[in-house]
Amino acid sequence: MAALDPRRFRHIAIEGPIGVGKTSLARRLAAYLDAELLLERADENPFLARFYADMPGYAFQTQLYFLFQRVKQMQTARQPGMFVNALVADFLFAKDALFARLNLNDDEYRLYTQMYAQVAPQAVEPDLVIWLQAAPDTLLQRIRRRAIRMEKDIDAAYLQRLCDAYAEHFHAYESAPLLAIGTEQFNPVDSDADFATLLERLASFRGPREFFDSHVEIALG
Repeated sequence: MAALDPRRFRHIAIEGPIGVGKTSLARRLAAYLDAELLLERADENPFLARFYADMPGYAFQTQLYFLFQRVKQMQTARQPGMFVNALVADFLFAKDALFARLNLNDDEYRLYTQMYAQVAPQAVEPDLVIWLQAAPDTLLQRIRRRAIRMEKDIDAAYLQRLCDAYAEHFHAYESAPLLAIGTEQFNPVDSDADFATLLERLASFRGPREFFDSHVEIALG
């Protein structure tokens, strides 16, 4: 398997839509790098199940809970000496605003942005973002396969909107280098060969943006 110096990227954030495999890849990459693992704790959000069943009715409460949960996690990541080794996270703090724009109505979003502006300066930007991609139908198949009860009402239309929101977000994103990876045929979680290929791509990464099997390539500039 290819060697990757854990000092190359001290903080890697893995992003992408629901069902794309962020957490699974974060676990495997953190284990390989002997890195600290920082996971989004979606199951702790008491509003999330109700949001999936009634998005307009529970979007605001769900989003605020996630915002302040992520602020607390980022405060931990900022503490000097907290992470001796590298850090791999399965979320990017800025994704919170992406979901807010997607799910909140205009009045809710205006209030949300005021609160977001107060806490965003506390966020820690990663040294690299890995953006995992897959088509909505593929995401839906994966979501159905893992059979998490509160996700049963997610449909392909919502996943399409989410994929489009990620593409729009990363089109303008310049806060960290970006590696976009398509996961339709590439599976670095379950395939040792694909994981080795990922490590090679990370070791040779020059940035600021690179694409591998990506079906949404974003032009520079």
